[in-house]
Amino acid sequence: MPAPFVAPDAIRRRAMGAGYERGVRYFRSGAVRDIAWDDATRVLTAQVRGSGAHPYSCTIRLDPGRPAAPILLAVCSCPMEADCKHTVAALLASNAALEGSSAVSAPAVVSVGVDVPVSRARADSAPSWRDLMPGAPHDSRSVPLALGFDLTQRRAADHSAWMPRRAEPVTPRSVSRSASELLLRARPLMRSPSTGAWIKGEASWEAVRRPGGSFATAQARWFAELYSIARDVFAIGAFPDSSDAVTLDTVGSVLLWPQLRRAERLGIALVGMNRLSTVTLASEAESAIRIEPAETGGLRVEAEFVIAGESCDAASVRAIGRSGVYAFAVSDDSIRVTLAEVPLSDPVHALVSAGGHIAVAEGETEEFLREGSPRLARRAVVRASGGVSIPPAHDPTPVLSVEFRAADTLHYAFAWDYPGLARAPESGAPDSGDPDRDRGAEERILREVEAAWTGGLELPFQPAGTLQEVATAEFMTRVVPALERQGVRVETRGTRRAYRELTGAPRITVSTVESADADWFDLGVIVAIDGRTIPFAPLFTALTLGKKKLLLSDGRYFSLAHPALHRLRDLIDEAADVAEWETGPRISRHQSSLWADFEDVADEAVPARAWRAAVEGLRHIDHVEPTPAPSGLRAQLRPYQKSGFDWLAFLWRHRLGGVLADDMGLGKTVQMLALVAHAKESGEHRPFLVVAPTSVTSTWRDEALRFTPGLRVASVGSTRGRRDASVGALAAQADVVVTSYALLRLSEAEFGDVEWAAVILDEAQFVKNPQTKLHRAAQALRADATYAITGTPLENSLIDLWSILALAAPGLFASGRRFRQDYVAPIEQGKVPENQEGGAYRAARLERLRRRIRPLVLRRTKEIVAPELPPRQEQQLHIELSPAHRGVYDTVLQRERQKVLGLLDDLDRNRFIVFRSLTLLRLLSLAPELVDPAHASLGSSKIDALVDQLGEIVAEGHRVLVFSQFTSFLALVARRLEREQIGHTQLDGSTRHRDEVIARFRAGESPVFLISLKAGGFGLTLTEADYVFLLDPWWNPAAEAQAVDRTHRIGQDRTVMVYRMIASDTIEEKVMALQQRKARLFTAVMDDEALFGQTLSADDIRTLFEG
Repeated sequence: MPAPFVAPDAIRRRAMGAGYERGVRYFRSGAVRDIAWDDATRVLTAQVRGSGAHPYSCTIRLDPGRPAAPILLAVCSCPMEADCKHTVAALLASNAALEGSSAVSAPAVVSVGVDVPVSRARADSAPSWRDLMPGAPHDSRSVPLALGFDLTQRRAADHSAWMPRRAEPVTPRSVSRSASELLLRARPLMRSPSTGAWIKGEASWEAVRRPGGSFATAQARWFAELYSIARDVFAIGAFPDSSDAVTLDTVGSVLLWPQLRRAERLGIALVGMNRLSTVTLASEAESAIRIEPAETGGLRVEAEFVIAGESCDAASVRAIGRSGVYAFAVSDDSIRVTLAEVPLSDPVHALVSAGGHIAVAEGETEEFLREGSPRLARRAVVRASGGVSIPPAHDPTPVLSVEFRAADTLHYAFAWDYPGLARAPESGAPDSGDPDRDRGAEERILREVEAAWTGGLELPFQPAGTLQEVATAEFMTRVVPALERQGVRVETRGTRRAYRELTGAPRITVSTVESADADWFDLGVIVAIDGRTIPFAPLFTALTLGKKKLLLSDGRYFSLAHPALHRLRDLIDEAADVAEWETGPRISRHQSSLWADFEDVADEAVPARAWRAAVEGLRHIDHVEPTPAPSGLRAQLRPYQKSGFDWLAFLWRHRLGGVLADDMGLGKTVQMLALVAHAKESGEHRPFLVVAPTSVTSTWRDEALRFTPGLRVASVGSTRGRRDASVGALAAQADVVVTSYALLRLSEAEFGDVEWAAVILDEAQFVKNPQTKLHRAAQALRADATYAITGTPLENSLIDLWSILALAAPGLFASGRRFRQDYVAPIEQGKVPENQEGGAYRAARLERLRRRIRPLVLRRTKEIVAPELPPRQEQQLHIELSPAHRGVYDTVLQRERQKVLGLLDDLDRNRFIVFRSLTLLRLLSLAPELVDPAHASLGSSKIDALVDQLGEIVAEGHRVLVFSQFTSFLALVARRLEREQIGHTQLDGSTRHRDEVIARFRAGESPVFLISLKAGGFGLTLTEADYVFLLDPWWNPAAEAQAVDRTHRIGQDRTVMVYRMIASDTIEEKVMALQQRKARLFTAVMDDEALFGQTLSADDIRTLFEG
């Protein structure tokens, strides 16, 4: 038996909109298969092909007894689950089969009442771009919607009091008889296709919210939003189809009103149902409370509404939540409803709920008018008529309670005084929750209070809190008087202290006072404001802590924002570490430029006489008076050497130390020897101590014999147990005592027992680490001055410079910690305070550093002072590794990279392991044999390239210096040179007769000199050579520069050719990039060039392993 026929309109209503049209296309495309009808269960089943590989299963239950709506259930296995295009296709196919058509096998010829051209049927079955446009404007077939309203009334319970009471539509007669327990309901309506009337039809809340329906999209979305606003307040059990109506009386959301106003713009009509003739939405409304005499005595208190300009009887008004009302008006056969948004205060809402008014008994009238009406007036508009007089509602009085406590501390709290009510504390919350308080008046008064507060105190306003020190003083001198002028009642408890603000400009006086230490002067700073001298200790502590104001012990306070005070803070901060003061700040006699800055900021400067004598010359050090060269000097000083000697003589005259940082090869030794000779001829009887690297001590002895033969020179070359005379005995018979850094460290006490005229530290970079015993030993020497000689006062970091200056100019800078903070952090690491612009701050710090060191550091370069020196040509030779060499290197690189990158988060702890990996890769860049003898057969690409170069250079008669940091690599080079029969000599740490080896090279016995960088990087003059090969780069550019300057120095008359040999695509290229950055740091500080620099940090090492 075939399935019953289902009218297309019923199918359309069930599927809604686009689902029906798509179902038609599926049917016509032949997508339906295996239709079956079970007459016993009234169930139609079918398989419908979808867009996937497997068909969907449809199950449809029909009721033939309901021809208008026969579809009881239509489910599908597709994602839509029900009422989808697949069930539409199945029903159309069933109809076609019932009519005797071959629709299932040839569906294109079957018409089901839809005017779709047969020729388009199969093409239309494919997915269309229109399927992607669910929000597109609806076509003319979209069903318009309206919002229907029905006024209902609860009826008395039929059987049991606990059963829900039904609600039934009102009539003009029923509402006139009793208007209690009214309910205003709303539901969607649709336009009848046949009559044009508004009907319920298929327009349920569920239907209008379902996507893809037949209703206009924008309208359907509006109903979905309204449903969301009102869905939590459904009336349960009101009438059988209550699920399709919402009760507006209990909608509490204020969103209801803008949603209703949007209805008109979307073409959604507000329609009355049953006996409601019209429903309108008012554009404006207001509420009030009226108090008038009652006819029976006492008072009548009534809610009063004006809606759309017309007064309404309060008895015909009902509340919609707390945000609006609806008013109903009854005529003979209809009821009109007007909706209006109007906020309902608690008293007005209570009156509406009570039927519009309440009565006040005659005996309670006086109490109500005295106490009740003012409270009502704080929460609603209250009007009186009929001779009733309402007491005015007074604003609350703000009260500030202040409790004074010890140590300039107070606690305060704001509260409100209302007549007849307990004092209410101010909480700061927008709604106090107390119905008797006038929050509007409180907020108005609070705005005035906050304005007075912020005008006198920088802290944000709080209704209660605790203040201390300056905040207490400002509160009492600025805020409290302003609040009292605003009408705030101030109540205090405890002892009130007198505070006063000092507003004058600070007057600053600075002075220096001699102390027991000849290098240091006590720094006196006096600040006065309005004639009141400010104690220095609390002032500077406040400045150091970055405070904005300072409170004195007598209750006076003042601002620290004056520029002079900030400048004073910076200068005192630089003079010494606060933590290191004992009796107060001090200033070193080496800090002449700092004193000049003090004079600039002070209104008056009073230096001590000894201070003036010590530093006056330093302020004009660019114009040092010439000093006659000593008669005992057997050398003609070049002009720059003479000016260097004049500078040294000036420092010696004032017993000040300094750093002679001339470029390498410019004759620093002869300048120092000239100073010693000058001092001796000026009457100095104490000896000078020269400390130098072991390899250079003989040079000092030889140079002294050559240039100052009149000076008695003694050498200390061994510890006390290996020599006959003590250091003291040798010093007593000598003008100059020469020793090594190693012996100074080992014999610290012995050297410390002698009173030296001055200490000369040659190659002073040896004492660049302040944590070492050697640095402490040098610092402990007793001498009037210390002179540091170094061509590289800054190798890796600015701390190198600080360490040397800590010996040569003690006190020029504060502690190492402060130096790192003030200079290292901004200049090297780019760390600047949050309120400073990075580039400008770093540049200012660099300029300050240069200004501080300028009087005590003298540096000249060869390019400036020796233009006659032949040029130096430098070139990088990039060496490609052989394939076998490359394979070994890359394998080890990958292993070490993974290991090192995992250790860099704690570089200090893992430094040894990290640098071992770096050294391993550097050795592999030179020759695999250095790491594993088993790789000896692979050879060294770099040695091959070197030998090729040396063959031609030596054949032309040139002399060559070859430097490497690795003596093991020099040994491989020497072995290869022997095979190639190229003559050579070698100098490294194991060389016993150093002077003899150097002499043989100078004599021309060997054309090639192999030198380890550590053993021969300084203290040598080898101008006989004019070619230099650097076999392996190092990240300290000073080390390489020293090596090159063994030959490119005064006395050289040929162009020096320098070749740096770099293994391509190895760690050596990364080392060169790092070396260039460090060179720029040196230039920035010492040679007055651009600002740039970075130490060898974890990031540097990470860069070495990148790529």
